[in-house]
Amino acid sequence: MWAAVDAADVVVHAGDWCTVDLLDRLEERAARLVACWGNNDGDELRARLPETARVTIDGVRVAVTHETGARQGRERRALAAHPDTDLLVFGHSHIPWDSTAGGLRLLNPGSPTDRRRMPTHTWMTLTLDRGRIGDVALHHREPDRRPG
Repeated sequence: MWAAVDAADVVVHAGDWCTVDLLDRLEERAARLVACWGNNDGDELRARLPETARVTIDGVRVAVTHETGARQGRERRALAAHPDTDLLVFGHSHIPWDSTAGGLRLLNPGSPTDRRRMPTHTWMTLTLDRGRIGDVALHHREPDRRPG
């Protein structure tokens, strides 16, 4: 995971840091970090991060938030909550998601550390170029299966 962080021009984190130490480490390693807090993040993390981060990267209007609600109706709610956004990155479920609605791309990279009901740990990489969202790749890492 750290190799992917080192290779990225921008790292996006959609909350549930759980420790300030992880935020500190990612801020030190990432060339640029765009991040928000999640429901499992305490006051210290919430003081340092927004509920929703908004940036424009290479002409793509990006919003990063933790919670988007239930799957049913997600695209409709996202369009209403994030007008003038091209790409919405969200977290909470820790389950990968990739959909498009009304010109808005919605991505949840899953989680490289807490796979929940998924068979592998996941994260995504993508390219933003001159206002376009390029190929999105979902990466998998097998869970640690060491005994004890």
